[in-house]
Amino acid sequence: MNLDQFVREREPSWTELQGLVDEAGGRPERLGPERVRRLGALYRSAAADLAAARRRFPGELAVARLEQLVARARHVVYDADARRDSLRVFFGRTYWRRIRERPAVLALAAAMLFGPALLGGIWGVRDPGAASRFVPAQYRSVTEPRTRGTNLGLTPGQSSAMASSIFTNNIKVAVFAFAGGITLGLLTGYVLVFNGVLFGTLLGLAFSAGNGRSFAELVTPHGVLELSCILVAGVAGLRMGWAAVSPGHRRRSTALQHEAKAAAELALGTAPWLVLAGLVEGFVTPQGLGLGPALAVGLALGALYWTLVVLRGGPAPSTADTR
Repeated sequence: MNLDQFVREREPSWTELQGLVDEAGGRPERLGPERVRRLGALYRSAAADLAAARRRFPGELAVARLEQLVARARHVVYDADARRDSLRVFFGRTYWRRIRERPAVLALAAAMLFGPALLGGIWGVRDPGAASRFVPAQYRSVTEPRTRGTNLGLTPGQSSAMASSIFTNNIKVAVFAFAGGITLGLLTGYVLVFNGVLFGTLLGLAFSAGNGRSFAELVTPHGVLELSCILVAGVAGLRMGWAAVSPGHRRRSTALQHEAKAAAELALGTAPWLVLAGLVEGFVTPQGLGLGPALAVGLALGALYWTLVVLRGGPAPSTADTR
């Protein structure tokens, strides 16, 4: 079944639901017992249609309109202040669904971030002299040769300053990756590629100088989650850019409006995770946990994040979550 046929068959019940919602005006008691029951039946049917439409026709304008109708109807059916529930639904499911609903864009963003990181790492190992000139001055301590198995030789103040610098940089990177969508995604692509090269080069230089273990201890606890957040911010920017370049069957303005909303939701949902990464960076990383615990903390945070993407980002049950 294509989109036109789906809409043609289901639109009469949506129109009837829209009429009842408009007539109720937020007060379902206005409809009387029979029509309240009819409202509930139409709402459940529309919610099921929405679940099916999200799977079959993601990103289409008809799906966005149906989402708005079901959201309005839900408020009338349950006749309650939905703000708290909306936040619960957003952070519990909508955010994760936004990450998963464009797998091709997610894969592209990952390739633009981690592909250059791999090349940068190889460069840092094979030609540390040239690669070190690419690295900003505040990170060059990783290039200083040291006896294998020793730390970076930083004082607590220097370690804190370096961690703060990395965290601030990652916040900026996430913001630029998100905002880069207004440049047709070109700035977003540049941010992902550049920072992938930078991270990979730092990693390669650290290993070439014998500082790989210390670098991993310093970066891993917060780094896995921070890179995940940067990746998702890149997805947000690329979605906006692609909507402008290729709006599909939608008008370009409509496509941009829909993707801008999705991108804003991605940015909003990612913000608390960046804060969590910052707290780990400020209070856990400086403790000098050692390689094993550092890896455990970093991989656990990364696993938690992506497990939520997998488990909470799928289609919602037809009678439950409607957004």
